Amino acid sequence: MLTREQKKHLRSLAHGRGVILRIGQNGLTDNVLAELDQALNHHELVKVGIRVGEREARDAIVTAMVERSGAEAVQKIGNTVVLFRRDEKDPVIPLPNS
Repeated sequence: MLTREQKKHLRSLAHGRGVILRIGQNGLTDNVLAELDQALNHHELVKVGIRVGEREARDAIVTAMVERSGAEAVQKIGNTVVLFRRDEKDPVIPLPNS
């Protein structure tokens, strides 16, 4: 579980990054989850654009992504969510201790 300070740090790092993965009307498919897993393994911190109907549908996709990928949602603004999953063996992003 990330602390508030760590989430703040990750949000600042994510600010300048672009969306790596986009989810469209087909929703959260196995292929999308595989791409998400690969992106998290490589980058640890990824932005995902979710272009589906209503807010409830987007929230359900974010919840499913978090549960199925083991990532943690750092920030959600509109159609974009920032996810973080630490690589315990070889961390890419240093986190502040709290």
